[in-house]
Amino acid sequence: MKPEKDLNEKEVEKSHFMGWLFPFFEVEDSEFRKPLRGRFRLIPIGALIPNFITLLALCMGLTAIRMSVEERYELAVFSIIIAAVLDSLDGSVARMLKSTSRFGAQLDSLSDFLSFGIAPAILLYNWSLRDLGSIGWISVMCFSIAMALRLARFNTEIEIQKRPKWHGNYFVGMPAPAGAFTVLLPFYLSSLELLTFQNFAFLTLVYVLIVASLLVSKVPTYSHKIIGQRRIPRDVVLPLLFSILIYTALLLSYPWIILALSVCTYFSSIPFSFLYFQKQKLRHKELRRTENEFR
Repeated sequence: MKPEKDLNEKEVEKSHFMGWLFPFFEVEDSEFRKPLRGRFRLIPIGALIPNFITLLALCMGLTAIRMSVEERYELAVFSIIIAAVLDSLDGSVARMLKSTSRFGAQLDSLSDFLSFGIAPAILLYNWSLRDLGSIGWISVMCFSIAMALRLARFNTEIEIQKRPKWHGNYFVGMPAPAGAFTVLLPFYLSSLELLTFQNFAFLTLVYVLIVASLLVSKVPTYSHKIIGQRRIPRDVVLPLLFSILIYTALLLSYPWIILALSVCTYFSSIPFSFLYFQKQKLRHKELRRTENEFR
């Protein structure tokens, strides 16, 4: 007669038509060999939508790499832009559908690393830094490694629950999509034919290292959550929508100059975010000090 343990395993495998394809994971200790019946619980289709958006962003990152290898750099930049738009949507959709998961968070990080850490690096290397040989390759490796470290730090900070609520309005260091857009500034300027001198590749190398250092730095930068959480008067809604429409039209008509101006605007906001962060930090310390005095 077969052991009861084996009969239970076969019974659960027969209860799902995919049991033969995905057998249960077996461990050495017999106490943990009992299969879980909740493993094959049904999942709502809506819960898969954020992951599907993330996979689309991953596909756009892979497309950007292909376009860079084929020296079709404009299409590579647009692929990275689409990946950034999709990256901003998947988290919002997941929160709206209440389908956030650790699997989705890990998949999003992998997609961000490829789309914002690998694709821009390959684009810059094939376009300009290849002329510098190994030094150019080391610079783009530094950028990709900095992006990986930045994403790893972001994932660990999500689990920290003791931070003040106002910390959510800031990123620690430059966020991944912003790093991808800012590091491509030399390409924007070159497309505008504003920088055509001989040492352009060396300046691009220095600039890539500066952006890489901002990715792993602790400089506070504004988070897009500030815009999403802020309420505006009703009479400002239509002008705001019209401004977004104008910006999108200008971006499609004059992409390089709009992208270059956007990068410059973002860089100019970093000192303000740093000063305002320090101001809120001091205010928070004073509030805690007064609370401790009244206890």
